[in-house]
Amino acid sequence: MQDYLKGLNDRQREAVLHKDGPIMIVAGAGSGKTKVLTTRIAHLMAHYKVDAFNILALTFTNKAAKEMKERIEKILGNSDARNLYVGTFHSVFARILRSEAHRLGYPNSFTIYDTDDAKGVVKTVINEMNLDDKLYKPNIVYNRISSAKNALVGPAEYAQDYYIQQEDARSNRPAIAQIYANYAKRCFKNGAMDFDDLLIKMYELLKHFPEALVKYQHKFRYILIDEYQDTNPAQYEIIKLLGAAHENVCVVGDDAQSIYSFRGATIQNILQFQKDYDDVKVIKLEQNYRSTKSILHVANEVINNNKGQIPKQLWTDNGEGEKIRLVRTMTDNDEGKFVADTIQEQKLRNHYNNKDFAILYRTNAQSRAFEESLRRMAIPYTMYGGVSFYSRKEIKDMVAYLRVIVNPRDEEALKRIINYPVRGIGKTTIDKVLLIANNSNISMWEVLERAAEAGFKAGTLESIENFVTMIKSFQSMLQIKNAYDVAFHVGKQTNLVKELFNDKSAEGVQRYENVQELLNSIKEFTETPSNDDGEVGDKGLAAYLQQITLLTDADEKDPNADTVKLMTIHAAKGLEFPVVFAAGLEEMLFPNAMSINTREELEEERRLFYVVITRAKQRLWITYANTRYRFGQLVQNEPSRFIDEIPQNYLDRSYAGGGARNSGTQFGGTSAFDRMRGFGASEAAERMYGPPPAKRKDTVPSYVPPKPAPKVVEHKPSADFVPSDTSNLQAGQKVEHQKFGFGVVTKMEGSSHNPVATVQFDLNGEKKIMLNYAKLRIVE
Repeated sequence: MQDYLKGLNDRQREAVLHKDGPIMIVAGAGSGKTKVLTTRIAHLMAHYKVDAFNILALTFTNKAAKEMKERIEKILGNSDARNLYVGTFHSVFARILRSEAHRLGYPNSFTIYDTDDAKGVVKTVINEMNLDDKLYKPNIVYNRISSAKNALVGPAEYAQDYYIQQEDARSNRPAIAQIYANYAKRCFKNGAMDFDDLLIKMYELLKHFPEALVKYQHKFRYILIDEYQDTNPAQYEIIKLLGAAHENVCVVGDDAQSIYSFRGATIQNILQFQKDYDDVKVIKLEQNYRSTKSILHVANEVINNNKGQIPKQLWTDNGEGEKIRLVRTMTDNDEGKFVADTIQEQKLRNHYNNKDFAILYRTNAQSRAFEESLRRMAIPYTMYGGVSFYSRKEIKDMVAYLRVIVNPRDEEALKRIINYPVRGIGKTTIDKVLLIANNSNISMWEVLERAAEAGFKAGTLESIENFVTMIKSFQSMLQIKNAYDVAFHVGKQTNLVKELFNDKSAEGVQRYENVQELLNSIKEFTETPSNDDGEVGDKGLAAYLQQITLLTDADEKDPNADTVKLMTIHAAKGLEFPVVFAAGLEEMLFPNAMSINTREELEEERRLFYVVITRAKQRLWITYANTRYRFGQLVQNEPSRFIDEIPQNYLDRSYAGGGARNSGTQFGGTSAFDRMRGFGASEAAERMYGPPPAKRKDTVPSYVPPKPAPKVVEHKPSADFVPSDTSNLQAGQKVEHQKFGFGVVTKMEGSSHNPVATVQFDLNGEKKIMLNYAKLRIVE
């Protein structure tokens, strides 16, 4: 027996050893599904000699894909795993579409629009159609289009579907069908695909081009899908097409953790998998390695209230553990204070680190009270769901230049940079360029290239021609330079970096440092042996742009940072923590007011509660507040109905206080309508559109308490102090600083254009010195 099979239990081993034919692995929370998936792939390669190029493994996060590849490489003891097609649906399909784009009429260098870009195009289309953008809010329209795409409903079908048109008419937005059609045309003209297009275009490729279908059916002889319960109709259809030739389709998932219907995911995909293929082998992984017996028993009891599920019963050899603690507070601010106090107490009593704690909640808006309390207690935390590094203005500006170089048809990026930094191409000129482009059905870039024919004034024409020449000079570097060399040259030639450098305000310095960090990430990309989607050697700009566009919030955070983690329950799926606080267990909040109108909606809310319970390894607190401010109104809350579904002998109510609800009285008799009566207009707005997202400007980690600055021992510079040339400064050299005195360089880091020296000073300890700013005299 191979060594890698020794650590598996009987059910896991059965899943790994199965070779041909469809197989469904129902993997309960904490049952080691990643271990099973990676070992199964390694076994196919090592024992059955299946070529890595013939295996396709699809996940939902880049982090999971990277972890799978690393584990397989470790099991095999060689680098064959690098040839696997392992990645997210979007990254793998983007990779395939790059080589097949010509069939669909797209350039191979097509741009991938992130959500902000896509909403920007929608807004442009709405304005061009002279529609009221207060009624046709870009966010609402984009979400409607996204839902249609995930259900494989194109613009033509959307316009012809009677029920869809009736729904749009009832919402007083009958023009969405036309917006959808114009949006699709605009993206195509721009040579761009949004996230949803990566799925729908992959489907079109396989559906309408038989030679492409046969090619990839025979390439991917074995297909494995992680988190199958989270797939939407488009992903489902693509897998059915790809797997039709060999039917070696292995799906791994847990119907009890299907919580993404708002993204178009449907639980029916996993519930009906056995009907899609003949002779499906079903294996249930029910042994949990994560949680205590108490936590698991509560999870089982709660989820058993759902009717639509695959029956299973999680069990564990772990200890009994503590009861689940139920905490009632008077206000949401008290809830935040209690959680922060408890974290501090648990750190002292049980020697936990900050990273052992997670605060999980239903909506982003709940984070405020916890953030304020953690700051007061000087507890560092990382906020998931805040402003992404790649969403910052200075980063988007720099990336827009790089996007235009790769794909000059990218109208969104072109509009962003055509007059930044200012070069004399104002709004009137841009509007004229756009008008000509729309009337002639050509791209903005083509209009700029032929600006001499458009009748611009001499000064404007010169500015446009200089801009076009500059972009073309950048493009000429693409074939001969790697991504970092191109990006560094762009930052320098456009004066973008210089402009940020000249802004000496605190915000300006941070923006400059952010752009330097972007350049550092590009440098790291070019120097890594292979990128995450397995393409060895492609260090070009297009490959880098694709990688960062498909990053998720979780990919940007460091999970090992010693900070308390704050996030929504949706963001926490797949993660685990020794101690979990499940916050805001109140009616209308959790379950959410928008999700209690049907049994299916309520069951998804219950699955969400199941997910939060099963994130906890050792201890679980459930908290709720009697009153909470929502949309400026103080609202009285009832405890969530889910609390009554927890077996009372597993609940510690010593923190919950008195009252009928807290003594275990069952929830009953009150209709959802009655419970919702009495809420004001602002509450109704929340039920329709959800709570407003928390406005964040924090860096990562979101908050680190400031350390008291040690007093500087002042140094009087030597009489012969003259700053030295530090371009070749090395570790081990002795230096003098005008303020900190004498010290020895212990480390050199940073980039060649922004070097940083770590110096151990005799009187002032260790300091990091940016050599572009500091004056050092080399002593020896």
